Amino acid sequence: MSVMNARRRPLIPRPRRLAASRTALAGAAALGMLGLTACGSGGTGETGGGAGDGVNVVASFYPMQFLAEEIGGEHVSVSSLVEPGVEPHDLELSPRQTAELGEADLVVYLKGFQPAVDKAIEQSGVENVAEATSYTEPLEHGPGHQDEHGDEHASEHGEGHGEENHGEENHGEEPAEEGHEGHDHGGEGAADPHVWLDPVKYAEVAEGVGDALAKADPDHADDYRKNADALAKKLQDLDTDFREGLENRRTDTFITAHAAFGYLADRYGLHEESVAGLDPESEPSGARMRQLHRVAEEDEVDTVFFEAAAGERTAKTLADDLGLRTDVLDPVEGVTDASPGDDYFEIMRANLQALRKALGAR
Repeated sequence: MSVMNARRRPLIPRPRRLAASRTALAGAAALGMLGLTACGSGGTGETGGGAGDGVNVVASFYPMQFLAEEIGGEHVSVSSLVEPGVEPHDLELSPRQTAELGEADLVVYLKGFQPAVDKAIEQSGVENVAEATSYTEPLEHGPGHQDEHGDEHASEHGEGHGEENHGEENHGEEPAEEGHEGHDHGGEGAADPHVWLDPVKYAEVAEGVGDALAKADPDHADDYRKNADALAKKLQDLDTDFREGLENRRTDTFITAHAAFGYLADRYGLHEESVAGLDPESEPSGARMRQLHRVAEEDEVDTVFFEAAAGERTAKTLADDLGLRTDVLDPVEGVTDASPGDDYFEIMRANLQALRKALGAR
């Protein structure tokens, strides 16, 4: 089912950073129609129809919304808690929005990514919940940092991490407790949450959401499971594209401003080095920047990736120092005018092309 068949009813969060939305006019109309008010400053989200149309599904942010729309199709009315351009992990909810969660037929969310959503779901008493990580195995090690380089490389790259409290790089002999868990989206001790960047695991989540929709709306259970299977097949095709597209590469290492790509790196045998760790707001230490200089030289890295929504300041500083170029690698946490595509599949294929170029794949 196309996402255009799904109906959306926005629940308005308190935005921290806004980007231009392709559907600003539609969002304004939805605000007037639904009588919802924002918790703070800001704009409106997307809508494709009014309230009460089909099964009422609330999604915590874009990757969960995409699953609900694709699998639910014409049978569902999907609300996203995060409007386009807002940092999803910065979401804050009003008491009214928490109450509305309790009225949903199904809530689709990712535990640990948005603390406000986790808390609101506990308080809401919502009956049917589809929690993404319950359908797949989590990433067991640090975000994308495979120990391919060996102890010598680890000791060089890991120098000073504990002292500088930039332990996001879990390299070689470095203790696990000083690894990626120091920087997270969702609270103390959280691991890399970006499961949707692994198409195989995202397909497993899709099947789970299909089952949850079937439970919430048994009358259309066959349609939900059929749509979930079709989406899983498309994700398997995407996985094939990545595997074939990244063959015969010059290097396995890529540098990002934000350590969002651990699941993707793990799936395809890549090695992610990040400037800021899992927390996109953290500032790298001088020691960390020196480590990245070594990594870039030794692993023949020619690109520093940044996220369009966050800007390229930190990535450009490192790239300029090393004479490298910058490019966009999108974590697909939302879709805005700055995104390199209009939906999950377009953005992921744009990511594939960016990685192919950066890794020298032929």
